[in-house]
Amino acid sequence: MELDNAVKFLQGKTILITGATGFLAKVFVEKILRLQPNVNKLYLLVRASNNKSATQRLYDEIISTELFKILRNNWGSKFDALISSRVKAVAGDISFENLGLNDSELREEMRKKIQIIVNVAASTDFGERYDDALGINTFGAFNVLNFGKKCDKVELFLHISTAYVCGEETGIILEKGENLKRRNDINIFEEKRLAEEQLSQLQNQCIPDKAITSSMKEFGLERAKMNGWPNTYVFTKAMGEMLLGKFKGDLPLVIIRPTIIAGTYKQPFPGWIEGVRTLDVVLVNYGKGKLTCFPGNLNSALDVVRILIPVDMVVNAMVVAMEVHYAQHQYSCETIYHVGTSSKNPLKFSDLRNLVHYYFTKNPWIDTNGQKVEVGKLVVVFYLINILCCQRFEKIYTNLNRRVKFILRLAEFYKPYSFFTGIFDDRNLEGLQRVAEERGIDLAEFNFDSRSIDWEDYIMNSHIPGLLNQGLL
Repeated sequence: MELDNAVKFLQGKTILITGATGFLAKVFVEKILRLQPNVNKLYLLVRASNNKSATQRLYDEIISTELFKILRNNWGSKFDALISSRVKAVAGDISFENLGLNDSELREEMRKKIQIIVNVAASTDFGERYDDALGINTFGAFNVLNFGKKCDKVELFLHISTAYVCGEETGIILEKGENLKRRNDINIFEEKRLAEEQLSQLQNQCIPDKAITSSMKEFGLERAKMNGWPNTYVFTKAMGEMLLGKFKGDLPLVIIRPTIIAGTYKQPFPGWIEGVRTLDVVLVNYGKGKLTCFPGNLNSALDVVRILIPVDMVVNAMVVAMEVHYAQHQYSCETIYHVGTSSKNPLKFSDLRNLVHYYFTKNPWIDTNGQKVEVGKLVVVFYLINILCCQRFEKIYTNLNRRVKFILRLAEFYKPYSFFTGIFDDRNLEGLQRVAEERGIDLAEFNFDSRSIDWEDYIMNSHIPGLLNQGLL
């Protein structure tokens, strides 16, 4: 059977992947190895003290996960040989110049051979320390770009961003850098200086590390909100995009902006997930009977899809974008793709609420005492009402009830997204799909068309069971 062009394209390629121990990067690596074991080399950048420790992390945190079970079964006794010949873990850190690559021989080897760079590394904590978030999301991306520009054979820089770099924009949000560039009053290098100055002042006060971390987190949120972004994560990711756009030079740049990524829908099998991801905090605590209300608007057209996009669809879009842009340099020197479902296949809070209620009614959570937890329908309330109610509780009780505190934290955490009214335009992604079809790419194998998602099937048969299978519920 003839291979499609995307699979052919991967043959013999040498690719650097940052953020290799992260959720998205693992699915990306598995997809490549499963479909094209004749890739030349995947260099996986891993935070570690040395290459031996990096290799240990490769096996402990990536290769040994359930995600690779199909690949492992397909290759049997030859699986380890496949990994050792095609994958190389490299100790490094994108927060540093030259990616913290201390092995000079390996660094030069990579510079001579790498053809594609895929920057997946990110700190996704909405309230990360400002210095750390800048180091990874902003200047980390800049460091990866600078390393890429020194590589002799590099033909493409693929950067994973987030759809929410737009901040709290409304209306149709285009797949363009202009929605960041119009805020050109942001001096990114000054932000770095301010963070360093703030950290230095705190350290000079000789206060505990825990207090320093708390203060730097507050400082990040303060800077983000002052500049028009709801949290440190999206603010620093936006600044990272700005630096890439300004300093990319002649290196073709593709930016993928997914919405918040959830577990697998179809590939390599349904329901693989790792860690309690953003929306899963709500699902887990609802199933356990700890959450009865959530901020939102049942009459809004907002789509939890902005919060949910299956990870395998994001990976499919990444691979197809790589093939198309690598083959057609004239296609664009910089292209942005929104990978989400807000414009094609929206899911309302009311639909999600009904599906989750139905699931946990049919499959109740068993608590530590062996008792079934009964759940009512999640009450979706306006944020203002939620706050007022909680303030009323505060007046009544001197010690605020833990559950009310928890709901308050969730309300503040999700407010920018549960009331987000923008719609992510995906015409560039539609164009990518058309070009891919013309180029003979199998869009069943590399499906990223959000219209194909059956939300009831995904929530009921993939996502929630995936949380259960991972012991996250």
